[in-house]
Amino acid sequence: MWFDAWSDVFRVLLVGSAAYATVVLVLRLSGKRTLTKLNAFDLVVTVALGSTLATILLSSDVAWSEGAVALGLLALLQWVVAWLTARWPGLRKVITSEPTLVLRNGEPLEDRMREVRVVISEIRQAVRSSGAGDLSEVAAVVLESDGSLSVIPVQKYGAGSALEGVTGHSAITS
Repeated sequence: MWFDAWSDVFRVLLVGSAAYATVVLVLRLSGKRTLTKLNAFDLVVTVALGSTLATILLSSDVAWSEGAVALGLLALLQWVVAWLTARWPGLRKVITSEPTLVLRNGEPLEDRMREVRVVISEIRQAVRSSGAGDLSEVAAVVLESDGSLSVIPVQKYGAGSALEGVTGHSAITS
């Protein structure tokens, strides 16, 4: 339970070092997207990378070369999906969620808030974090694909072109 053999400890040290170097290399080769704010799909890939690394480290049944191929495969699949979704917007809608407007012209959109499971206290927190002191100072709050809340103050709304593709944006009046 506490100690089996020195060979197991040395295996973890050697394979762990090699696996760590492989993860760093895979992340560098896969590009910045792998480490961006995570939407649900990116989170699944990140968790899978971590799980694969843990398996390489702790399971003597998995050779380092097999683990390295698994890490590379996960990174390659993420790159392929990112490449495809950048070229076919319809596919992006299948893989990631669309941003959703949850507050319009200072008024919470209760139906949308329920739909995306956002409560008014979360919206107020995002508004405060943006430096606004009153919901009436806010033209829009958007629940982004990565789960963050973006706040657009009335004085910075402009033509609202940044809201293109956001569910429910067309009804905002400036």
